[in-house]
Amino acid sequence: MFNKVFLIGRLGQDPEMRYTPSGTAVTSFTLATNKRKKGKDGNWGEETTWHDVICWGKTAEFMAEYAKKGRLVFVEGELQRRNWEDRNGQKRVSVEVVAWNLQLLEWGEKGSHSSSGGGSRKPAPPEPPPSDFGETEDDVPF
Repeated sequence: MFNKVFLIGRLGQDPEMRYTPSGTAVTSFTLATNKRKKGKDGNWGEETTWHDVICWGKTAEFMAEYAKKGRLVFVEGELQRRNWEDRNGQKRVSVEVVAWNLQLLEWGEKGSHSSSGGGSRKPAPPEPPPSDFGETEDDVPF
């Protein structure tokens, strides 16, 4: 089987970092990707798809420190389906991207591209989810 995802998109909000009970950093954010598509009226437009992304360890710390809303980011990872319960006890299912490799393609203000190879700064090698994944203090998915 093969489960690998490559995305380039813009951050929908500043990444949010938390820690598992064992102290492992986990950062979550949304990523918007756009696709040009011809509508039924024959005119071209853009369709936006939102992706929930999580990363762990040093990669999570890197994203929380340097990534900001609106910045262009390259994400490499895998799709993960997660079952969870909301605060009202309702069973929920979500699909998210667990990122192994993240590269900021913009370092300055939104829209300013780095000519110094901003995408070449990579975080430390990714870490797998810890064994206590899912044992967070709240019941909202990452």
